Amino acid sequence: MNTALSYIESNFDEELSTLISGCREGRRDAQEKLYKKLYPKMMSVVKRYTNQYQYHIAEEILNNSFLKVFKKIDSYKYEGSFEGWVRRIVVNSVYDYVRQNTKYMEKVVFVEKDEVINTDLASKMRYDELMKLVQQLPDNTRAVFNMFVIEGLSHKEICEMLHISEGTSKWHLFEARKTLKQKIENLK
Repeated sequence: MNTALSYIESNFDEELSTLISGCREGRRDAQEKLYKKLYPKMMSVVKRYTNQYQYHIAEEILNNSFLKVFKKIDSYKYEGSFEGWVRRIVVNSVYDYVRQNTKYMEKVVFVEKDEVINTDLASKMRYDELMKLVQQLPDNTRAVFNMFVIEGLSHKEICEMLHISEGTSKWHLFEARKTLKQKIENLK
């Protein structure tokens, strides 16, 4: 069994290396294959940050991400996961989009109170059900929530990436938690 697994992994690495080399040479066929290979995983990353009804925006962000991947592919040094390298570019593209499309940059400071969500209800939800609720959050609030909760970034890192104050970042997280708590409790 381990031999079969290592054979599959070596073939995957060989296929990926071939695609990366083809992309470095500017071959469109390699770019297309790499795009199709990584599209599902990278689209799921983008969808966490975009409204479920704005598929065209998610696709625009992802396409811009892949343009960056193809332009910067020579900078990939085969250190660490290539998929992780692409994912970082995708996430940064999402942050760029959020920053460019922020409707307001108020410096609002609120004291954050952690409100307890009914864990029984939350634990019974499937991941996709919870993500649908997250996608209903306003754009900026959803972005901060994803960056803090899912990506594990600090408020300081978020405010540097989105060019907002730490207080505004904390307020968006507070609003996200409060809204999600209400939505989960309304599912009773």
